[in-house]
Amino acid sequence: MTGYTPPGWPAGVHPPDSEEFESTAVTWLLDVVPPDYRLHGVLRRYPVLPPHAIDTVLAAYRKEGARLAATARAVGLVERALRGEVFSPKMQDKRAAR
Repeated sequence: MTGYTPPGWPAGVHPPDSEEFESTAVTWLLDVVPPDYRLHGVLRRYPVLPPHAIDTVLAAYRKEGARLAATARAVGLVERALRGEVFSPKMQDKRAAR
């Protein structure tokens, strides 16, 4: 590796002026986001987001955002249960169960 990298530069990411910079940066970025992001090839193909890829990338982020929000809600419920909270159906839940 050559070139300067500032303090805090992630280990394993080559400096920006190296041949391997983009591939090591994309690999590192995909390692720090939830694993399912790797399923979206557009996020690997266009790390710099050329204009023609923006709509596809935004669609992937919307899909993942919705999935992550649902997962976060589920994690919150599991945490509450682990802390001993007992759940009971609310009026709206009873209507939805019918």
